[in-house]
Amino acid sequence: MSKEDLFRSIDHMYMSPAPHLTMEFQGGEPTLVPELIKEGILYSESKREQTGKSVTYVICTNSVNIPDHLLDFCSNYNVVFSTSLDGPEWLHNTNRGKSDSYQKVIAGIEKVRDAIGEYKVSALMTTSELSLDHPKEIIDAYRANKFNSIFIRSLNPYGLAKDNEDWPRYFDRFVEFYKIALDYIIEINKSGELFVEELTTMILKKILTPFPIGFVDLQSPSGIVNGVIVYNYDGYVYASDESRMLAENGDYKFRLGKITDNYESIFYGRRVQEVSRVWATEYIAGCSECAYLSICGADPVRNYSTQGDEYGFRPSSTLCKKNMSIINHIFHLLDTRREELMPIFQRWITGVE
Repeated sequence: MSKEDLFRSIDHMYMSPAPHLTMEFQGGEPTLVPELIKEGILYSESKREQTGKSVTYVICTNSVNIPDHLLDFCSNYNVVFSTSLDGPEWLHNTNRGKSDSYQKVIAGIEKVRDAIGEYKVSALMTTSELSLDHPKEIIDAYRANKFNSIFIRSLNPYGLAKDNEDWPRYFDRFVEFYKIALDYIIEINKSGELFVEELTTMILKKILTPFPIGFVDLQSPSGIVNGVIVYNYDGYVYASDESRMLAENGDYKFRLGKITDNYESIFYGRRVQEVSRVWATEYIAGCSECAYLSICGADPVRNYSTQGDEYGFRPSSTLCKKNMSIINHIFHLLDTRREELMPIFQRWITGVE
């Protein structure tokens, strides 16, 4: 990305009416251009001081080779790091196709912790088909590496993963994997150790509180454009990261314009107006009358990628079936084990030990 496009992106970011912003550096591997990250943060800080907004900076990295001078710089600003950890060493290395990936990732995580703080780095897992057989081992790997939470998330049908021909079977297995993992995490918490499952916590917040969660996949109106926007290295603007992934495969359906365009033409232009007709569960057939209307979310990009149109068709939607299965399970736990589990769930929701 050119410095000029980076600065234009930040100018647009500060035109948002939101008082709290998150500026996320993605890749590729963004730490390969540390000076660009520094310049972006410094330029953003100058805008932040003028506007009074609060900003969190996120660097998404494989954590393999983070320069010391970048960590020194980040320690002076509200920067957090996000990396990938798929589970125990053998599983992570198999998923990543490298025999030393795990060792390098863990070394990078410890390096960030030592430089800028214990809680300044988080990890996300990729649930491969191999992962589905090892929920407890994955959770124990997170605990062994001093994480007190995990986000049990499925693969999504974008990029290379889109060519998988057996998505229905994968999602059926994922739901069972999720249930086993959640039961194990509950037992960990019953023993006195605080360990949070993030997906469950977000759904519990939607069920038990009036507060929004900000998770793009469970928002209505959809999180695309409303909650996230992607300024790409090629100078174009996309509705979401998934939209950008489609573009990498030659499909520009959700390209909103160029960074040189004005703010109004990107965020209120014809393409956004078209997408807005299908981005709310309240007016989508199969969603508008669903009991889980207020818990689930609309995702026109996912509908388009898997079903060929932005509106989508709920009876054959693997996303719908997966979400409903997980929400059903959480309601079942609340109904049958409420007295036992509510103290644990309340700790997850409030963050108070």
